[in-house]
Amino acid sequence: MSHVPVSRASFLSRDRRAGWLLALCGVVLLLALTASPARAEAEAKVVYHADFADPRRFSAMLTSINNMVSHYANEFIEYDVRIVFVAHGVRFVTDDKLAGTPFAEDKQLAEQRENLRGRLLTLAEMHNVKLELCNITRSQIGLAEDKLYSAVETVPSGVVRIAQLQQEEGFAYIKIE
Repeated sequence: MSHVPVSRASFLSRDRRAGWLLALCGVVLLLALTASPARAEAEAKVVYHADFADPRRFSAMLTSINNMVSHYANEFIEYDVRIVFVAHGVRFVTDDKLAGTPFAEDKQLAEQRENLRGRLLTLAEMHNVKLELCNITRSQIGLAEDKLYSAVETVPSGVVRIAQLQQEEGFAYIKIE
């Protein structure tokens, strides 16, 4: 086997060209991936329906949402996660005991309220989970809007809101059993 003499200058020059070409290919690939329409539109949209009174069930829902948003964040997936509170779900968006209403605080909720509030508000404030309360529920029990946690927005009708999110905006629907 014969050796072709290669000057050090031409070897480095060829090596540099290959390096630049490899770097350029990487940049083009990165631009293609970040600019692709499929990637730009890939946003996870999920609505959770909270119409129950059970603090244990609400805790399970908060755990599910936390796991979901953590996954999306770790995978760099854009997301829009919402909780729509209807009927008994109002218990979880206020510190008011709701005495004299069908949604009145019980012993189990009183014992867990601080923990549930903290977890819910962390999801809202740190992970941008949107909290929406049915205004029909709120107004029927005479709960003033200033009694709601600050992260809660009211919507005219909770069930109509859920239907709109699913039908018009492509949200997946989840209800914790």
